Amino acid sequence: MTTRSIHDLDLSPKPGKQYWKNGGREWREEMIYFLMVDRFHDDQLRTPANGTGKTTGYGTPDELRRICGGTLRGITKHLDYIKDLGCTALWLSPIFENNEESYHGYAIQDYTAVDKRFGSKEDLANLVDAAHALDMRVFLDIVLHHSGNNWGYPDDLDYYYYNGLVFPFGKWRFPGKPSPIELRNPDLYSRKGQIRNFDSFPETRDGDFAQFKTFRNDDSPEALYVQEVLTKVHCYWIRETDIDGFRLDAVKHMGEKTISQFCSHIREYAYKLGKRNFFLFGELLGPEEMYNKYIGPKTAVTVEDTALYYGLNSVLDFPLYHVLSKVILGKATPEKLIERYESLRKNAMSRGEFGEFLVTFIDNHDQVGHDVKARFGHDATEQQIIAGIGFLLCALGTPCIYYGTEQGLAGCGDGDWAVRESMFDLQDSQHNILNKNNRIYQEIARLANFRKGSAVLKFGRMYMRESSNDGRTFHLPVTSDCMLAFSRILYDEEILVVYNGSLQHDDEEYIGIDGHLNPEGSAFRYCYGGNGKIHVLKDEDGNRHFIKIKLKPTQFVILTNQHTAPDGSIPRQP
Repeated sequence: MTTRSIHDLDLSPKPGKQYWKNGGREWREEMIYFLMVDRFHDDQLRTPANGTGKTTGYGTPDELRRICGGTLRGITKHLDYIKDLGCTALWLSPIFENNEESYHGYAIQDYTAVDKRFGSKEDLANLVDAAHALDMRVFLDIVLHHSGNNWGYPDDLDYYYYNGLVFPFGKWRFPGKPSPIELRNPDLYSRKGQIRNFDSFPETRDGDFAQFKTFRNDDSPEALYVQEVLTKVHCYWIRETDIDGFRLDAVKHMGEKTISQFCSHIREYAYKLGKRNFFLFGELLGPEEMYNKYIGPKTAVTVEDTALYYGLNSVLDFPLYHVLSKVILGKATPEKLIERYESLRKNAMSRGEFGEFLVTFIDNHDQVGHDVKARFGHDATEQQIIAGIGFLLCALGTPCIYYGTEQGLAGCGDGDWAVRESMFDLQDSQHNILNKNNRIYQEIARLANFRKGSAVLKFGRMYMRESSNDGRTFHLPVTSDCMLAFSRILYDEEILVVYNGSLQHDDEEYIGIDGHLNPEGSAFRYCYGGNGKIHVLKDEDGNRHFIKIKLKPTQFVILTNQHTAPDGSIPRQP
C-alpha cells in the first residue's frame, strides 16, 4: 500500500452520518473497562471455563511475549460480557499498525491504518457502533510522544541521552513507514538517544523510550508541525469510526502546552461532528501538583494570536493506585489512603469541571517502577478483589477495571507479559475465561449495578469516617487491622461504606455518621454485604452520632439511611 499523506485524509463529516452524542452521561458516571486488544478474545467461538473464584489466565511466558491473536471482532462478539459486568465505557489499547515484533500497540509505524493482526478500520467502526447500541462509549489509547522503532541511528547502534546532544540520523527501517508520509522527516524527531533517567528534565521529554523514537515536542517549528500532523490523523479516526475519547500515553514526557493545544483542537473537531463531551484523559506518573499543569484551561504564549486552550479532562490516579491496593491487602496502614481521598475531595471542589474527577484504578498493564510485575489478584483473596473494586465504585472518581480482574487473574513475573494474560486458550480453540458465573464477576456486577442506580455514589460529597472501640473516643484509623469507612452524601441521603481490613479477626466498632441527617433511633439499612438494619446511637453529650457494626475479616458492606432502594437489584432487608 502506498504511504498516505495527511492531505489524503478526508476530515469533512461523513455524508448522512449521525455521530453519537455520548449517551448524555457525565464522565464520573462511567465505569471503564480497559483491555489489551491482543489479549481479550480472538475470532473463534469458545465455551467459557467453569469456576467460581480466582482463575489462571492463558499463555506461557514465551507466548505472552508475542502476539496472541486477539482481534477487534473478538471484542465485538463479547461486548455483552463487558456490558453485563456493569461497564459503560471501553478503553482499547492502541490499535494502529505496529512494528511486527510488537503486540501491545505502543510501537506505531502507521497512524493511518489499523494493525491487520487486530482487524480493519471497518472492524473498529463496527465495534464502536455495536458499543453505542449498548449505550457504551469507546476510548482509544493513543501515543503522541513517540513512534515505533521505525529508524535507526548510524550503524544501527544504541545511542543514549547525553547533555542534550542531537545525534545523526541513520536510516529508515521499512519502506514507506512511518505513515503518514510527513513523518518520514528526520528533523521531526528529537534524535537524542535513549532515556537513562526518567525523572530528569529535559531528558525525560526529549529522550527515546528504549527503541521507540521520540518526536520533537518543544517550541520549534518542527514540533508544531508534528503536532499538526498527529492532530489531523486523530481527527480522521474520530470522523471514520465515531469514537468517544482518547487516553493519551506518556503525558509526563510531553510539554503541557503541546498537550493542551492537541486536546483543544481535538475537542473542537469533535464538536464540529456534533460529538459533545469528548473525553480526553492521560497517563501521568508523578506528584499531584503536576496534574494542574495538564488539566483544564491554559493560555497559549503565542500561537498566531493569543488563544485559550483547554487541556485534559482528567488523568489516571496513580497516587491512589499506589496506596489503595496495599491497604486492601493489609500491607499498609491507612493514613496515606485517607490523605489521598482527602486530597481528591478538596480537588473535586477546587478544580471545577475539568479535572474534578480522576480515573481511578487498582491494577494496570505495565506497573512502571516494579521489577517484579504482579496483578492485584496475585496476593488478594476473592473477597479482597471484590472490596478493592468496591472502593473504586463507591468513592470519588471514574472507576476503571483492568481486564481479567473480574476473573481474579493473578499473573506475576519479571516482565510486562506477566500481567497481560490471554483471556482465550492459546493451545486450542475451544475455551476462554469469560465466565459470567464467576463469583468475583457477579459481585462486581452487583456493585456496579447499584452504583449505576445511585445518584449518591456518582455525585455525592465524600467524607472519611472516624471510628471508636468504646463509643467515646473517635479517631481516623491508623492500623491495617481495623475498620476503614467513608460516607457519600447527596442532599438528605448518606451512604456508608465500611471495610474490615483485618485478615483474620472479626471486628466490632462504632462508626461516626452525619448527626443532622441521622437522628438517634433512625436506622441504616444494608444495601450490600449484609442483612437487616442498624440503629443510630449518640454519645452522652449528644454531639456525636454513630452506628455500631460488626464485620468478618475483609468483609465489605454498603449501608444507606434511606428507606427506598435506588436500584432494586440489591434489595434491602426489613
